[in-house]
Amino acid sequence: MSTHLIGVDFSSAPTRRKPIVVARGSFHGATLRLQRLDALPSLPAFEALLAEPGPWLGAFDFPFGLPREFVVAQGLGITAAEVSAELHRRCANRMAFRALVDAWSQGRPPGQRLVHRATDTAMAGVRSTSPLQTRYVPVGFMYFEGFPRLLAAGVHLPALRKGDTGRTALEAYPGLLAHELIGQRSYKNSVAADRLIARKDLVDALEQGRWRGLRFKLTHAQHAALAGDASGDRLDAALCLLQAGWAATQPRHGQPELVDAVEGWITGA
Repeated sequence: MSTHLIGVDFSSAPTRRKPIVVARGSFHGATLRLQRLDALPSLPAFEALLAEPGPWLGAFDFPFGLPREFVVAQGLGITAAEVSAELHRRCANRMAFRALVDAWSQGRPPGQRLVHRATDTAMAGVRSTSPLQTRYVPVGFMYFEGFPRLLAAGVHLPALRKGDTGRTALEAYPGLLAHELIGQRSYKNSVAADRLIARKDLVDALEQGRWRGLRFKLTHAQHAALAGDASGDRLDAALCLLQAGWAATQPRHGQPELVDAVEGWITGA
């Protein structure tokens, strides 16, 4: 049985207007084919996705860990699972997590208040947002809502927590692919012509196999749907799917030799 691949553009508070977007695909020979895009309007729908029987390999666009400096300062634990459990014991909701981060960061020098993980800065020319960021792009809320659901589902988290290896979850960062293909150009959250052109260029590059030689097969309708979505959420889900596809071709899913047990790692970084 071939492994089903999924890419997930996550939202910590999904709705029908702003759902979690799931790109599903599989390999046909050396080509990764997009099968369909699903919209999940709630966190229970996301939990149902995680419960789907394997074999599947998924790449998820949210952090699987917190910066070690913060974890040590708060005494949260020595593994990613311990950190998540202790954080949820202390913080009843997302706003309590924000308050905990704010109280810690306010006593630090400007420019050092939202620290990063090693993996966030391991990519040439691009860095992912700190998992402590709970405003603007609320990556911290995504971690708070997303990672404990992976743990509760019992999926396998390479280098972080052993689980059902038929259901394996990896941390993705679609910005890594976008940077490698179109540089610093913005492609999301706007109907402006330059953003549309950037999305079209990005989709064209994927179909031409210009990201690490991995060719992406789309129908004309799928091509139009990815390029035409001004939010960029569908395209980000597809980029996560590509990261899952790449990981499926690599020994140990491309896992680095050294992985911090509380910080985690980004696929392909």
